[in-house]
Amino acid sequence: MHGKAAIAGIGETTYYKHGESPHTEFQLACIAIRRAVEDAGLALTDVDGLVSFMDQRNVPVRLARALGLTELRFAATTWAAGGNSMASAIQLADAAVSSGHARHVVVFRALAQGQFGRFGQAGGSGGYAGLSGSLAWNGTYGMLTAAHQCALHTARFLHDHGISQEALCEIALACYANAQRNPRALRRGKPLTREAYHASRWIVKPFHLYDCCPENDGAAAAVVTTLERARDLPQRPATIVAAATGIGPQYGAFDMQHLGSAFYRQVGKHLWEQAGCGPADVDVAQFYENFTGPVLIALCEMGFCAPEGVEEFVSDGRLVGPDAAFPFNTSGGNLGEAYIHGFELVNESVRQIRGTSTCQVKKVERALVVAGPGYAPGSAALFGAPS
Repeated sequence: MHGKAAIAGIGETTYYKHGESPHTEFQLACIAIRRAVEDAGLALTDVDGLVSFMDQRNVPVRLARALGLTELRFAATTWAAGGNSMASAIQLADAAVSSGHARHVVVFRALAQGQFGRFGQAGGSGGYAGLSGSLAWNGTYGMLTAAHQCALHTARFLHDHGISQEALCEIALACYANAQRNPRALRRGKPLTREAYHASRWIVKPFHLYDCCPENDGAAAAVVTTLERARDLPQRPATIVAAATGIGPQYGAFDMQHLGSAFYRQVGKHLWEQAGCGPADVDVAQFYENFTGPVLIALCEMGFCAPEGVEEFVSDGRLVGPDAAFPFNTSGGNLGEAYIHGFELVNESVRQIRGTSTCQVKKVERALVVAGPGYAPGSAALFGAPS
């Protein structure tokens, strides 16, 4: 499948603060899908595949009927829950069109946390109140949310490698700074200073308020087809150079043996093997940041730096702006643009390949997106400029 498929269209709704969307979650999904298909220069009747992740409500049969799809030849969702499977959804669509199971597959994610409850709240839509499965072991000790879980990994990582709170601050500052260039971003017009970061309240140590992504309503979608078909469509295609999903033995968010990990070593290994290139060949990167800490760990596990050097790697403005030493989360990411379970990072990667980002990096040949670090299995995708 190496480079055989491409993203030909992208679309999204307006991004809303939690609870402020005038549309239902299902309507948001339909709007984003319609806009992605229009962007690709296709008709809805051309779509014959639907893929999502962490979505049990906006099911393919209902969407197909509402959107007027005439034939649905492929429908899938990833096994894992959470934003860690965002790039896996792209991988599924790649497999479908590359193998001929479908011609034009839409990958999407829609969220209306104002309608269905907040992910970050114990007892919310994450289902923490039931204390079933692993939560039966963890919940009784107060580890009820993603913030608790990622904070444990982050605290261990910082301790083991002598990394200060400033490294977390740098991730937040970069995302907020890049969001100021982006008219879609919910944090545009609300720049963050180092002083405000440190003065903000603790959520769960080592996370301050600004280490945590907001909870937003909205939807984003992308159309995946073969590169051959995409060349005949209006937009410059972003080829799917490689995509990887990785899980190893005994890996899991609650596995104390791997405390301090983002579970991305295997993802990185498989991705670079597939792509035939490495971290040094990446021109711009979008890292899922539900919290700042797992980003630091994932940077190391994906091969960009060693843990002992990660604080230097992210400091002194090296992540800020289109001319950054390491162009990073150029739309503002989950922290600055909007939290749409990370799918907005896919759309930003495509914009970078097209040359239309609000924080455009020069001569982008390779754009990396890393899905939710901190949970297993994880996933990542590498997009490329068409040759």
